[in-house]
Amino acid sequence: MNKDIEYGTGSWRNSSIFTIAIDIGGSLAKVIFSPLHLGRLRFETVETERLKEFMQLLHDIINKYNNGSQKSTIIIATGGGAYKFYDLLQEEFPDVISIKREDEMQCLIKGLDFFIHEIPEEVFTYNDIDGEHIVVPEHAKVYPYMLVNIGSGVSILKVDSPNKFSRVGGSSLGGGTLWGLLSLITGARTYDEMLSWAHRGDNTNVDMLVGDIYGSDYGKIGLKSTNIASSFGKVFQRGTQHEPEQDEISAETSTKDIQARYRKFNNADISKSLLYAISNNIGQIAYLQAKVHNVQNIYFGGSYIWGHLTTMNTLSYAINFWSQGGKQAFFLKHEGYLGAMGAFLNAQEQTANN
Repeated sequence: MNKDIEYGTGSWRNSSIFTIAIDIGGSLAKVIFSPLHLGRLRFETVETERLKEFMQLLHDIINKYNNGSQKSTIIIATGGGAYKFYDLLQEEFPDVISIKREDEMQCLIKGLDFFIHEIPEEVFTYNDIDGEHIVVPEHAKVYPYMLVNIGSGVSILKVDSPNKFSRVGGSSLGGGTLWGLLSLITGARTYDEMLSWAHRGDNTNVDMLVGDIYGSDYGKIGLKSTNIASSFGKVFQRGTQHEPEQDEISAETSTKDIQARYRKFNNADISKSLLYAISNNIGQIAYLQAKVHNVQNIYFGGSYIWGHLTTMNTLSYAINFWSQGGKQAFFLKHEGYLGAMGAFLNAQEQTANN
């Protein structure tokens, strides 16, 4: 997906200062910059663990888009990595005008407000039946709204106005959970590989459904036979059918031993099952927070989504199911760049005021 934005009215268009905004999270590092005098925002991403490659990307951007000049460059950073890797940034870029750090939550909201209010066709709904539908700006601008930002973990923010927000909840079960468990179970090496597997997987080979227990719908409490009753429920059933020596697992058991134990289950099915489990959990928590705080519009952002249709469909389904059709999940085309966008805007405001 091409995430570049043509946006010619920004104050950065005529600036002589080259600004690079970075958001270094636990799993992914995001970059936003604008080539001088072009009125275009560009977006890049690197996995945080590939830190050397990320630093080289920043050097390449300065070399290609600012003639290699650090002396006319500002780096503005947010996310946990802005603090964790601050000394490294100073070592790598000793000649830049400044390296500033910005509050992560404030940047998220500022970036979200920018995308909602300034970028046409940014906000949309999605489900497998109706597909993608762009949301008209008038509907998207309603306050208060809720941002469910899903990165390595989950933060849920209630936004009352552009400058007033509060963190009302969250969860440690986020993208890092999905990434970590799938790496452990399947041996997947990249997030894209996991998402590719999940897209073509069949979770019913791994999950226990209502129909597996009742043989049909459980209509009395509104559960269809296809609803998931127990994520990974079939793994235990089949796992106990192996030979005893294959089932002996201790604290010293390796990942390869565990993978061999469950070799009956393919990586695609496992990936889809865990994606559903994490996404459904996030969707339910988001709905409950929206209900408690009387918020109608729920926006999902963060790198966990990354334009992945199965993920968006699952979150939409969860919100629709738990709200009984009363609420919808809203998504953004630049969902992973909210923090970096907010940091970029802060830099432009600071430059304009100096």
